Order: sequence, then structure tokens, then C-alpha cells
Amino acid sequence: NKVRTEVFRDMTGKKVMNRLIQGDVGSGKTIIAVLALLETACNGFQGALMVPTEVLARQHYESMLSLFEENGIEKQVVLVTGSMTAKEKRTAYEKIASHEADIIVGTHALIQEKVVYDKLALVITDEQHRFGVRQRTQLSQKGESPNVLAMSATPIPRTLSLIVYGDLDLSILDELPPGRTPVKTRVVLEAKRAAMYGFVMEKVREGRQAYVICPLVDKSEA
Repeated sequence: NKVRTEVFRDMTGKKVMNRLIQGDVGSGKTIIAVLALLETACNGFQGALMVPTEVLARQHYESMLSLFEENGIEKQVVLVTGSMTAKEKRTAYEKIASHEADIIVGTHALIQEKVVYDKLALVITDEQHRFGVRQRTQLSQKGESPNVLAMSATPIPRTLSLIVYGDLDLSILDELPPGRTPVKTRVVLEAKRAAMYGFVMEKVREGRQAYVICPLVDKSEA
């Protein structure tokens, strides 16, 4: 509630929002982003969510479609990725330019010259450390001083964050949503990497999510 309040206070304030949400995987960053996008759409503007991979883009897109359908929310979500066919891209571009699309989800394809927005008022970057400053700036420049929200699961000490993200207000999600299973983080050495991949695949086959973030490499290999 604290972080959501900070985001919505910024969005309704007199100054443009420029905020970073930091929180572990499963801490609730995505639902805050969706609520912010929905609030933007309900006020007659467009919102865009840019993520680093097509897999993640499609996951967010499908999750929003399902959530909106289940709750009777009549706002249109459009997906834009580099692997889409020329016809699919053209259809998406038309929906965005005509404001038939309220929320746009995609990869860096969102900043392509052919993508023209109508009243873009909120831009969100997920796993923002995976994007360069120029890419984040290009997305913001697609609108007229839109609110900016960045999200990251990468632990950033507050002192360092103030240096690296000195232009951003910082919100920290330090608690999991009610009923959410705690996230377990383990360091896996090179000798056990194969076993780790087998474990991940087993969980994927069970329909669960598992994240692999840069396994450690044995220093003797360097």
C-alpha cells in the first residue's frame, strides 16, 4: 500500500513522476505497474510497459488480458515485439496511433520510429537495468513529458541508488503480498550447473516459474 500510494500520489501531483520501484521477484511490482497503467487509461491517456525480452513481454500481455477479462475491464492491451510479422506490426501501430489501444506492452520495439502514440502519459520499464539511458529516454520522448516508472529486482543499496539514479525517487517493496510464497535464492557453482538446469526444467513442466540469473562460473575457468 505504501508504494502504491507513492506512485499514485506522483501521478496526480503537479510534477512529472520519475520513480524507481525496487523489490524482489514476487514482491508485487507488476501489479502496481498494471494499476498505474489502468489508472492512466481510465483518465483517457495511453500507458506503455517496456521489458527486455519477448518472453516477458508476452507474459505481461497475456496476464493483463486475462486479468481485464476476469474483472470486466474494457481497456485494450496491444503487444509490440520485434518477431511479429509485418502485418501484425502494422495492425498494432494503427491501434496505437488511433488510441484504440489503451495500454501498450512490448520490448525495445516500442521505441521504433514507426510507433506513434496518442496522449502517452505513462512509461514503465521493467528490469530497467537491462536498458540503456538512451532507450529509456527514447520511450519517454514518445510522449509529452510522461510520468516515468522504473522497476528492478536487482538489489541496489540506497547509497548507490542515489548515485546511479539520482534523478529518481526510490520506493522499496520490502514485504511480499499476503499469501505469497517467499522467494528462495540460491547460488549455484559451475560443478552443479547441470543439476540446477534439470531442477528448473522440472519446475517448468509442473507449470511453475523459476528464474536463473547468471549462474556463477568457477574462477579456475577465467
